[in-house]
Amino acid sequence: MKKRLLFSLLVSAPLSSYAALATDTPPSVESFFSRPDISAAIMSPQGHYVALLAKAPEGQGQVLVIRDTSDLKKFTVPAASKGDIIDDVHWVNENRIAFSYKNTNMRFEGNWDEYAANRDGSNLTHLISGSWLHNQENTGSNIKDKVLTADYGYYGSLNDGSDDVIVEKYLFNNVDIYAHTTHLYRLNTVTRRLSELHEGKQPANVYHWMVDADGVPRIALSKAAGRCSASYLVPDTADWVEIENTDCYQSGKFTPEALDGSSRLFVTAPYKGHDALFSYDLKSRQLSKEPILSIEGFDFEGAPEVDRVAKKVLGIHFRGDARATAWLDPQFKEIQAKVDSILKGTVNTVTCGTDCLNAPAVLVEATSDQMPTQYYIYTRATGTLIGLGSEHSGIKTKQGMRDFYRYPARDGRPIPIYVTMPPGKAQGPMPTVVLVHGGPNVRGSSWEWDDEAQFLASRGYVVLQPEYRGSTGFGFDHFHAGWKQWGQSMQDDLADAAKWSIQKGWTDPKRIAIMGASYGGYATLMGLIKNPELFRCGVEWAGVTDIGLRFSVAESDATQEVLNYDLKTLIGDPVADAAMFKANSPLANASKLMQPLLIAHGAVDHRVPIVHATEFRDAVTKNNKNVEWIVYNDEGHGWHLEKDNIDFWTRVESFLDKNLKAVN
Repeated sequence: MKKRLLFSLLVSAPLSSYAALATDTPPSVESFFSRPDISAAIMSPQGHYVALLAKAPEGQGQVLVIRDTSDLKKFTVPAASKGDIIDDVHWVNENRIAFSYKNTNMRFEGNWDEYAANRDGSNLTHLISGSWLHNQENTGSNIKDKVLTADYGYYGSLNDGSDDVIVEKYLFNNVDIYAHTTHLYRLNTVTRRLSELHEGKQPANVYHWMVDADGVPRIALSKAAGRCSASYLVPDTADWVEIENTDCYQSGKFTPEALDGSSRLFVTAPYKGHDALFSYDLKSRQLSKEPILSIEGFDFEGAPEVDRVAKKVLGIHFRGDARATAWLDPQFKEIQAKVDSILKGTVNTVTCGTDCLNAPAVLVEATSDQMPTQYYIYTRATGTLIGLGSEHSGIKTKQGMRDFYRYPARDGRPIPIYVTMPPGKAQGPMPTVVLVHGGPNVRGSSWEWDDEAQFLASRGYVVLQPEYRGSTGFGFDHFHAGWKQWGQSMQDDLADAAKWSIQKGWTDPKRIAIMGASYGGYATLMGLIKNPELFRCGVEWAGVTDIGLRFSVAESDATQEVLNYDLKTLIGDPVADAAMFKANSPLANASKLMQPLLIAHGAVDHRVPIVHATEFRDAVTKNNKNVEWIVYNDEGHGWHLEKDNIDFWTRVESFLDKNLKAVN
């Protein structure tokens, strides 16, 4: 096989190049879990270029590639790494680009470094150091180092054609390791000149800013003592006016989402049991009577596509059971129709830079349940679509079908679920994996490519991904139903998913595994303890093994705000609910777990410190000798290094082969 030429990412094959049927030999572990061949594609402000990250043909490095949208064979490489990680690419202007960089030998020391360079790689400038050891005064001379320290981070582009970007400075108190508020600055990416983006007072305890089309911080979101507030900077004044202040977990509040380029603010607010997208007039401070967009059965989740030059909202990207876009602009509505007529069977998300209406080309991200994400450039003048490549080109055939359902829990509550079937024609009840998402108070899945689910399905397993109560995205009532329900009704929803699949005829009742990370790891352990008749084996990684440890371990990254308000609301009070915590603690009930178990943890996990894993391992192995134990010394909360990701899923495949698939 010929060696692939450097950066030969342009696809010359037909657009639909995936085989319709899977072969008998599934794709390799590496095909699913290696670093993506290409990813993070983003259009330049005026649409003349597209930037993307590509896997280097030699070794484990990455390259930042910029292609000319008028001739995709023309490219430049402004940055490359040898085993390190490039991430979070963002355009400064049409000629300059910025990106984050992490030395994998210092993976968990400090933050990401931030760099900027011209398109051709010239004028590379180190903007922010990710190391907490960096000191601007420590230069060996009287000249102060202009590289910003690790208490700064990239915020966003100004989109004004200058060489400047917005950075935020994290301001700390004496209690937490995380910032209690931030302040915005303007940073020149060539000279590294730093100046305040907005002078004067600002609201306290700001965790997020919204900057308007003129580069002015217009909305500040704050959180303190369980209260969430939103403040608005009145134009041509120094006055911040509070427009919302409620309990962070109160039903009925509105949440600012984005500015539209004028005097309107997009917010989410309750509508018929779910959050919908509304308009909020900042001048009159009135919420629109009817929503701009509501999605039956789902909370609004998405963002507007805005032409920053015209200061016009072109459309709104959102997610129901799958991703979609509601276009308001007729030109982009026509582009979407043309793209969809060419790329059938995929969800095609069209995005642009900042001068969208005048851009010669747009970016298309094509996703489906059966194949990895593919990127294309659509040229507006000719109506042609040219492929940039696939995130995982090693997967040549269509994988298993993935569908959305709702099943009844034992108390009658409808629980959303995504089900991924093995490729090919089903032949009777099959071995099944209940794959539990972490969080837990997030939305776990969507109708799109899922490497974990598809890997398991490619090995012959039905994969169930329940959106158990407590998950977000399905209405406040569904979210609220999971409060203080760890190990209880949240856990029952997982068992009910398996029983529902048995009734559907998909699942072999004697061959069901449960697995997940973080909260999903906790649910795996409790599933094995609480339902030994249902779950034959389990895999947990980075898992919580004792609810009380979430509050008491000093190495945890949880702030006092999280401990005193968030966790007490969502999980419970370690004093008042001590009996409930103990009854639903995997650690306290470890002697009951007798099934085969695979445990994996990162040695430098600060979200769920490794003491969770070591204490549980010591307790469970007193009675259960069928426990496999893995520690990844350079990993934190989840696997970020390619070699560890591949090693872990190779072990998972072997574990399930032995303890699930081979069982009669």
